Amino acid sequence: MGSIPDPGELTELTQPSFDEFQRQTSLMTSCTLLWKELSDHINSLEQNLIKQSETLKRKIEALDSETKASLDSLKKRELSIEDSVKIALSRVEFNTKAAMRTLGDDVEDNPDGEVDDGDGLLQHLKSTCLKMEAKEFWSFVIGKKKEIDLLREKIPAALSECIDPARFVMEAISEVFPVDKRGNEGGSDLAWACVLILESLIPVVVDPVIGKSRILVTPSMKEQAKEIAETWKKSLEERGGIENVKTPDVHTFLQHLVTFGIVKKEDLELYRKLVVASAWRKQMPKLAVSLGLGDQMPDMIEELISKGQQLDAVHFTYEVGLVDKFPPVPLLKSFLRDAKKAASSILDDPNNTGRAAQLAARKEQSALRAVIKCIEEYKLEAEFPPENLKKRLEQLEKTKTEKRKPVVVPANKRTRVNNGGPMPPAKAGRLTNAYVSSFPAPPPFVRSPSHTQYPAPVPGYPSPPPMYGSRSPPTNPYAYSPEAVPPPLAGSYPGAPMNYPAYGGYGNGLAPAYQQAYYR
Repeated sequence: MGSIPDPGELTELTQPSFDEFQRQTSLMTSCTLLWKELSDHINSLEQNLIKQSETLKRKIEALDSETKASLDSLKKRELSIEDSVKIALSRVEFNTKAAMRTLGDDVEDNPDGEVDDGDGLLQHLKSTCLKMEAKEFWSFVIGKKKEIDLLREKIPAALSECIDPARFVMEAISEVFPVDKRGNEGGSDLAWACVLILESLIPVVVDPVIGKSRILVTPSMKEQAKEIAETWKKSLEERGGIENVKTPDVHTFLQHLVTFGIVKKEDLELYRKLVVASAWRKQMPKLAVSLGLGDQMPDMIEELISKGQQLDAVHFTYEVGLVDKFPPVPLLKSFLRDAKKAASSILDDPNNTGRAAQLAARKEQSALRAVIKCIEEYKLEAEFPPENLKKRLEQLEKTKTEKRKPVVVPANKRTRVNNGGPMPPAKAGRLTNAYVSSFPAPPPFVRSPSHTQYPAPVPGYPSPPPMYGSRSPPTNPYAYSPEAVPPPLAGSYPGAPMNYPAYGGYGNGLAPAYQQAYYR
């Protein structure tokens, strides 16, 4: 057996291996990386906690500020109630006295509502408002559509003369809103008048002290306005749903909600669908903001873009200040590209072969005009110069004008001779040996029976057949005799001379067959 080495005895040291050294190095590296990862994670948590703390702090400060502003607003509203009521009562009292004076005065009213100027129109409107004659007011307004700008200016001043403007307006538009009571004999669309009157009511019913934040409408009138809105919503199904309802009716409904301040949060989704479906209407962006859809505007704009309504999307972006997120110039260029594609598809449609070019040009013209107007409205000339668009529009309009020029038709193509000559048949042009005259009808010529020969020197003429195939009139229309055609003569015929008009006609029915062929 081998002997056990003495612990105290010095032995030769074992050399560490390279693998062991590499293992230790790898372990140290792993620990270092792990420590760094943990350290970064902890630092990240600390930073997140700091950010969240700052966010909460800002929210608390904003909440405190909003709470303070709300309390101040409530206090101001509370203090302003007395003043607002005094103003409203004084206005009612003044309007009542004015109405009584108007009823008591023997003023000759114009039954036809004919007024010569803006002052006369205003006086007539004020008269109907003072007397609370809503139906007469409505009839007068719808009869003045051509003066809509003047009505927009004068109606608010007239409505301020009403004792109860809200009731007056609802009675005035009740003929067509919420349901058109005219039935099948309704005639023209009168939603424009409803919108005009509802818009004109807003400055009349706003609080004179604190403004639009409070609408001075009595609770009973507000409840009636809510009932009208509910009636309109129920009629949506009868109209075929949101997709089939007319845009003017949608505009009237939404303006009704804004005017009377009866917007419901639970109906915001309905409002959103209605606004998107009628987004091409000019007032829709402002109405959307007034309806409380400002937070949903980005989604609505993206929906409009996806539907190919880039031009409407541009109007919405400017209304809510999202121009940076939705740059207008790319949207306008995309709109023009889509319009050109639509025009090309119209040209390729076999169902529109007759009017394809006209419809395609009209489509492109409409798109160009809309884009040019948008560029000018929002001052985008530097980013999107409209010169090329205007040139293209002029080119399309020039082409359209040239196509409308009338085709020049030869005069007297089938004119009957004055002396009762034969009427040429309609299909004479198809005959190879027929000549159709493009010259005016000749005056009647009656040959004297006593003259059997033509007068004066007449040059020789060729035989008749070569003339039949010609499309040009004969050089001398009197070169043929009513009798049988004689052989060509170089000399002249004796006899009494007779005067013939230039390019005169042939005989009065005694002409031979070749004369009929001339008229065929």
